Amino acid sequence: MNISELITAFHRSRQALISVRQSSPHQVLNNQESQRLQYDLRQRACECGGDPRDVEIIDADLGKTGSTAVGREGLKELIARVHLGQVGIIFSYDVTRLSRNCTEWYQLLDLCGYRHCLIGDRDGIYDPATPNGRLLLGLKGQISELELHTLRGRLIDGVLKKAQRGELALALPTGLIRDPLGQVAKHPDREVQGRIDLVFATFLRLRSIAKVVRYFKEQGLLVPRRDSWGDIAWKKPSVAGLGSTLKNPADAAAFVYGRRRTVRTGPDQPAVQKLQPMTEWRIRIPDQYPASIDWATYEKIQGMIRDNYSEYDRNRTRGIPRPGKALLQGIVYCGECGHQMVVQYKPKTHYICNYLRQQHQVPVCQCLPADPIDDHVVHLFFAALAPAELDIYEGVMASLSAEQEGIRRARQQQWERLRYQARLAERQFQRTDPDNRLVAAELEKRWEAALRELKQAEEAWEREGPQPTAWARLDDATRQALSDAGRKIPEWWAAHRFSQEQKKALLRCLIDKVVVHRRAPDTVQCRVVWKGGDVTEADLAVTVGALARLSGSQEMEATIVRLAQQGKTDEEIACHLTQRGYRSPKARTVLPSTVRFLRLSHRLLRDRHQSHPRRISGFLTVSQLAVKLRIPRHWIYDRIHNGTIQIELNAERRIYLFPDTPETLAQLRRLRAGKLNNLRF
Repeated sequence: MNISELITAFHRSRQALISVRQSSPHQVLNNQESQRLQYDLRQRACECGGDPRDVEIIDADLGKTGSTAVGREGLKELIARVHLGQVGIIFSYDVTRLSRNCTEWYQLLDLCGYRHCLIGDRDGIYDPATPNGRLLLGLKGQISELELHTLRGRLIDGVLKKAQRGELALALPTGLIRDPLGQVAKHPDREVQGRIDLVFATFLRLRSIAKVVRYFKEQGLLVPRRDSWGDIAWKKPSVAGLGSTLKNPADAAAFVYGRRRTVRTGPDQPAVQKLQPMTEWRIRIPDQYPASIDWATYEKIQGMIRDNYSEYDRNRTRGIPRPGKALLQGIVYCGECGHQMVVQYKPKTHYICNYLRQQHQVPVCQCLPADPIDDHVVHLFFAALAPAELDIYEGVMASLSAEQEGIRRARQQQWERLRYQARLAERQFQRTDPDNRLVAAELEKRWEAALRELKQAEEAWEREGPQPTAWARLDDATRQALSDAGRKIPEWWAAHRFSQEQKKALLRCLIDKVVVHRRAPDTVQCRVVWKGGDVTEADLAVTVGALARLSGSQEMEATIVRLAQQGKTDEEIACHLTQRGYRSPKARTVLPSTVRFLRLSHRLLRDRHQSHPRRISGFLTVSQLAVKLRIPRHWIYDRIHNGTIQIELNAERRIYLFPDTPETLAQLRRLRAGKLNNLRF
């Protein structure tokens, strides 16, 4: 029976496709009636005069949203068949189920109109090739897209209202559970509570997630995690697992919603982006859950984690202190462009600002030697620390005692849990019917595994033995040193009692950042910004590669020429210039070698300062002797050094002088020919 005049023999000669789609897997499982109504469209296709053999159902899009064509294999197959001219009519319970995206919807209408394919639903039959049909279908598509936005907004508003009251049931961290009444409380297992507290305390002491993982593995401690069913499972520590515990604000008693947002990096490519800083979080309600730490401690932990993450491309964080020689790694900034500087250790330690070179391929801003800058900052650090009277002995004792007590309690709780599991496995095995061999064998296997784990824990406990108290570990000298820490820190620093990581951590306790700027080739302005906001500025002298790059090099050269003409020695001139503030290019003082170089460059010669005089009456130098004998100079020096030629070094001229006689030449020729074994002058 033909129910529409739009359906002709041309359309009945082609296939009739029935599109079945539901938006989510939940609807597929629970909205069975809607699914039946869509499958019943086969009867409507037959009533329109179609051959039942030409009616085909496409249900590959069950559980797929209509807001996008990504992943919709059913829609792709339908479009392909329409494009090949195989389809005469498309049936859907509601045409909006084909697509809720106007971009894709109008493309489908254009294709159906071009291939003379009709579209039908429970309300009627439409021809996309006619103006009226395209108008009605276009309006339905626009209304369906707007309806999707309205439904989504209504659901999101409901979720936000519930979240603003703190009643939205979010996933809880390992240390919290939700009772049947919906109230949140700490996990009743004391081992779980103790292990979570130990994670926070250990991180505050070690200041690194990786170090906490290494410490837990060394102590043989497991951490509680939730399995796929939400139950507690004890697993080996990992950076990801401990990181999720340390970063979860629920452990700081705060209900937080909207820490992440979805952004589109491309067409149909959503990505989840974490919101930083915390002020960008959408909702935060304090004191909503039982707290393991307070909010101030949580913010401190997040700051440590953020600093430890080294963003090498952007250099935005300080990074964790590392064992390198440069003490200002992560806190030194370029005074020219303002970006963070990096460390280069070859050939020597330098601070380099290469941000603009990485981003825009321009030359490096600055390359400064690290040693003078580090020495100056350390000197300022000691000067700031000197007035403080520190007595950290009691703090160290309390920290050591708390650490030992926490480890002992964690091990004891872990041992008690393993013992309970062994007893439970034993009871289950004892209650099993012996005739049921399959069950008994499995329970016996579990009992043996539990006993094996318990035995390993007991052996580890006995092998380590009782832990010595913190008081017994420290001798009297160490106790006194800790009591006088304020005065002893510079001595410990010079004696290398601190590691490089500890030195950098100490500097970061008082110093926020250091800004350096090269004002002149041999002068660097160093600005130290302290934690309280105070600033200390100073100009530092740094080494250069050439004498001409020194400030005041011309005045120093003129002074050298004047003093040399007055008969002053090189050492006296160097001492005089050092007292007046001059220095050599690669030293902090004026070297006699620098004075000698400048004096000789002006042809101010002195015989007694010449290392190789032209002629000394009655004597021959090694070079002159080598010319007369026509032998290499090193041949004579080798024999002098191995004792074959015995001669004293001239005390005044600091060179070897041979008698200028024919006998000297004859003896050396005989030694050269092997006729003599040694000579003495």
